[in-house]
Amino acid sequence: MSAFLKVLESAPLLADGAIGSYLFEQTGRLSEMNHVYESLNLDQPDLVRQLHFAYLQAGARCLTTNTFAANANHLAPMGQGDRVVELNRAAVALARQSINTFRKQSQTDAPFFVLGSIGPTNDSDKSPSQIKEIYRQPIQTLADEKVDALLIETFTNLPHVIALLELVRELDSAPPVIVQMSLRQTGLGAAWEQDPAAYVHEAAALGSAVIGVNCCAPWEAIAFIDAVQHIPAVKQERVRLSAMPNAGGSQRIGNRYMTHVNPEYMGKLARTLAERGVRLIGGCCEVHPPHISEMDNYLTAHEAGHTTTATVSLVAQQPADDGQKKSIGPFSNKIKTGEFAVSVEVLPARGTAPKTLQNKIDFVAQLASSGLADALDVTDGSRGIPLMPPSAFIALVRERLNWTVQSGDSLELIPHLTTRDLNVMGLQSRLIGYWAQRIHNILIITGDPPKMSPTYPRSTAVFDLDSAQLIRYTHTCLNSGVDFGGQPLGKHNDPRTHFTIGTGFDPEAVNCKHELEKLRRKIDNGADYIMTQPAFRAEPLDVLESFRDQVPVLVGVMILAGLDHARKVGQVPGVTIPTSVYDRLAAHANAEDQQMTGRDIAVEQVRWAKQQDWAGLYLMSPASHQPVIDVLQAGLS
Repeated sequence: MSAFLKVLESAPLLADGAIGSYLFEQTGRLSEMNHVYESLNLDQPDLVRQLHFAYLQAGARCLTTNTFAANANHLAPMGQGDRVVELNRAAVALARQSINTFRKQSQTDAPFFVLGSIGPTNDSDKSPSQIKEIYRQPIQTLADEKVDALLIETFTNLPHVIALLELVRELDSAPPVIVQMSLRQTGLGAAWEQDPAAYVHEAAALGSAVIGVNCCAPWEAIAFIDAVQHIPAVKQERVRLSAMPNAGGSQRIGNRYMTHVNPEYMGKLARTLAERGVRLIGGCCEVHPPHISEMDNYLTAHEAGHTTTATVSLVAQQPADDGQKKSIGPFSNKIKTGEFAVSVEVLPARGTAPKTLQNKIDFVAQLASSGLADALDVTDGSRGIPLMPPSAFIALVRERLNWTVQSGDSLELIPHLTTRDLNVMGLQSRLIGYWAQRIHNILIITGDPPKMSPTYPRSTAVFDLDSAQLIRYTHTCLNSGVDFGGQPLGKHNDPRTHFTIGTGFDPEAVNCKHELEKLRRKIDNGADYIMTQPAFRAEPLDVLESFRDQVPVLVGVMILAGLDHARKVGQVPGVTIPTSVYDRLAAHANAEDQQMTGRDIAVEQVRWAKQQDWAGLYLMSPASHQPVIDVLQAGLS
């Protein structure tokens, strides 16, 4: 398998955007006589290098060669017909030169790829045999130059695509082939001008490794992906999907046609495509470096293979060890000594009601006095809803319960820290503030999308770092006595923080392979413990067996308040409730009986987690705090 396809196997890969519209923006001239865009490969190579470099700086990992129309059918009328071979050859060289320069300047070892662009003819009436003759020379040249993949793009004629795939199969050593047709929906969006399923079936049968769409509206790209998900070649991952839509197009919204495509929109679109399983993501007309930069930002949190740049420092000490972390609190001590640890989740206040806030603090006091839990973990903007910051809630708990420096905390207090809302500087500042506030155990997560509730105005995600990267910076920098830039945190003998570092894992994730790859990175980067999403059955946790001897894993258990609550929770991404649980709740018509059944199910899960020697328990009760202590008393006895 080629290196290009191997990367696609593991993570979404970001390609560049438009070449033609970006050259028009840079030069103010259309491709015309004496200014043929493809001839710029030889006539103005610096301009093409600068174009490629701008996309690399924006975050692209795949460069498309400036060869979209580098065939005799297009070039001959422009007086360039005798330059087909040298223009294709030069285009590949310019892309590689740009990559090499970027590598040296950025000091990155991330893989980059060159995609040989092959665009359609102006004449859809050409026969398949004529198409083969037109493209034989450029395709052979791109193959000889060893491009990482051939990109057959923007075709609207399926017989022409079939002819080109047949032509590629005649080559002695052909690179992988990406096919992207420009498919459009007609009318109000239901019908397609070209059947997506028929196209994917044909392209897959002829050996295309990646199949997708380009030069279409963003919503058409999503509709295409949804339309082909059921095809066996796609479901079985024998082919990968790609999408490179335009940064434009009109969409009917209410009784108006509108377009709302900007860099931020394209960023969110990239993450949506990745979540739908698309592996190669980029842009077409009017998608320029600012759009690609936003797409890179949004993909960073999703991308399993994203590379963290290591901070190098001559003054860094050895990271804080287990012995130093044991003294942080009862929870840290237990996970380091192998005892069963219990953490209970609480949501900070959402509004200003004094009674609501006091009820939460009263619950914390009751939990602490029960002696059944070791820690309280405080969520951070769960479900994309703004709540009181965890540190503010922790400060109020300490103030009202009189947990002082002298008395210590009766529970180890663990704030969730999402990387969604802060840039790199903000994340480091937040952590330094936590350390000064005696908050020495943190649960680092990437965070839910910032606008999962339609009642809030648009909020922008940051995603400078994902959770795996922030774990690495916390462990190798702050816990080693230096900041994220490698500078000492102080001149005293031991400037290190001693954070105990936790993170999350979703055992029911749709793309479990991606989640496991990310979990491996988290552990390698310094995570001390793992808390799972709610696990209502044992089987999904089997994927963690190989990790149990590497890091403590706390099993997530959620207390359901009844059938309606279960149905609502079952709609939350990352939570899967089996039919058997719904059936047990539905067997009772009375709400109180359903509530008791929900508690019984949680008690069974707690007992199972302890009997199976998991490291601990992460207990959630989002509907009410009231049943928590009862469940702990029954489950831990």
